[in-house]
This record gives sequence, structure tokens and C-alpha cells, in this order.
Amino acid sequence: MNFKAASDYITIKLQEELPVHLSYHSVEHIKDVYQAAETLGKAEGISREELDLVLTAALYHDAGFLSGPKDHEQKSCDIVRDALPNFGYTNEQIEKVCGMIMATKIPQSPNNLLEQILSDADLDYLGRDDFFTIGNKLFSELSVFGFINTEDEWNALQIRFLENHSYFTKTAIALRKAKKESHLELIRAKLNHSK
Repeated sequence: MNFKAASDYITIKLQEELPVHLSYHSVEHIKDVYQAAETLGKAEGISREELDLVLTAALYHDAGFLSGPKDHEQKSCDIVRDALPNFGYTNEQIEKVCGMIMATKIPQSPNNLLEQILSDADLDYLGRDDFFTIGNKLFSELSVFGFINTEDEWNALQIRFLENHSYFTKTAIALRKAKKESHLELIRAKLNHSK
């Protein structure tokens, strides 16, 4: 498996072809998930090959946005199945990558450690200091698609999302859970204050 070539291919494609109105599902998000996946994968003690597969999944997990948000995880898997054989990935490796990508679909449903790592990496920002900065990008993107219109709607959506979200890996729970809970309290207070 030629991880570098597979990674260069999708990075260039995303940089050149992702729609500009995607303020959240952008190349910046892909890089962010990649870094989180690398940190979590190393901390969870997975093998080098497993880490390369997790990082491949991180790079490809939102590639489906190249043709729109609907069913983007499935579209990402279509891209993976089309592209990765060209870079020496076996069918087994490709299916592992697709399993990780599909596990990020909300509500997340990982079935093994690699899928847990990518799921946690995809929502790593929920428990970080840049939570509100990144959240504003998602608010902006959802507004463009017409999913939400007001800040109160956004805050109510975030409260529901945070209440239902759980980290899966020991590392993410240790690093991110407490901060995520404090973000939830801040948003609750903000929404109550605006009523």
C-alpha cells in the first residue's frame, strides 16, 4: 500500500474541487481530523499499518462532499473503492477504511478500535478550546444549506448533539470529555439567557 501516493491524490483533489461554500467540511477539517486521528492512533497503541489505514480513512472520510452532502459517507466509500486499488491497497484494507468512514455517520456507530479512533477524531473539536470557532464554521455551512436559520436554533441543535454524543476511545475520553461537558453548559446558559 502506497499511503503517500493515496494521500497526495485525495489532498490535491479536495483542494481543487471541494465547493467553496463548505466552511466546515473543508480541507482544513480534513487536516484537523488527520492530526487528531494520528494522535489518538498512537496513544491507543495501534500498529503502523493500522495507523496508515486510519489516516487514509481520515483523508477520504468527507470526499463524498465533492458531489454534495447527501449520503456523503457512502459517496466517500465509492471514491475509496475506486481510488485505493490504484495505490496497492488490498480489498481487505479498503473495506476497513470504508468501515471507519461509515462509522462517522451520525449517530456514530463504530464496531472496533479503528472505527472508534476515526469517529473520535472526526469530532475531536467538541472537547477543545477552538470549539466555538469551529462550531461557527458549521453554523455558517448549515445556514447556506438552509438547515438552520437563527443562532437559537443552532444552540438548541448543539445542545441536543452534545447531549447525545459520546467519545469511544480511552484517550479521547481522557483528553476531551470534561471540556466538551463545559461547552455544553455554556451553550445551555446562552440559550436560556436568550429566551
